[in-house]
Amino acid sequence: MLVIKDKISKQEISTMSHVIFDGEITVVDNDAQLEEAINDLRQHSILGIDSETRPSFRKGNIHKVALLQVSTDDHCYLFRLNKLGLSSPIIALLEDENVMKVGLSLKDDFLSLRRRTQVDPKNCLDLQNVVKNFGVKDLSLQKIYANFFGRKISKSQRLSNWEADELAESQKRYASTDAWTCLKIYELLEKLKESGDYQLQIMEQPETEVKE
Repeated sequence: MLVIKDKISKQEISTMSHVIFDGEITVVDNDAQLEEAINDLRQHSILGIDSETRPSFRKGNIHKVALLQVSTDDHCYLFRLNKLGLSSPIIALLEDENVMKVGLSLKDDFLSLRRRTQVDPKNCLDLQNVVKNFGVKDLSLQKIYANFFGRKISKSQRLSNWEADELAESQKRYASTDAWTCLKIYELLEKLKESGDYQLQIMEQPETEVKE
């Protein structure tokens, strides 16, 4: 029986070991690689997705999404949109109704993608909508994964430069982990929905916390 919590604290997460994607990573930054990557991904029925944008530290200066990560169980493709653009093969994958795309806060991701070009993603599932049905209230990717798997996703590379000439190994692993964990969360939620083998623990609100 898996015990999940409606809320999980940062303190509890800090004691957990890190999870990191240890499968194959392919950085896609040219047209030759692009076709091969898309052909492979379209053979799968379910994919985990996420995106990264170069952070801006100046008010009013907004960068376009630089990276789209798309992951299977053991292979993650990192599409460098700052070099490729949001090209037609990528759009075709996002709009493919036969391939489910699973992510978190997908509305924000798709809004960022549309700043590059028009795209109408289909057959997409936002994990935040699913975990709410389990009674979970903490909806960040890190907290959802920690709640269901008892391990911590590192956010150390979140504010790194995603438009760098070459991505560092730590950036590649970070980006791949985010997309891959979305897929693993979905797979677990589907099993739990079918089996019902879980229990929700309601965490008491600290007395010092002010209720709004």
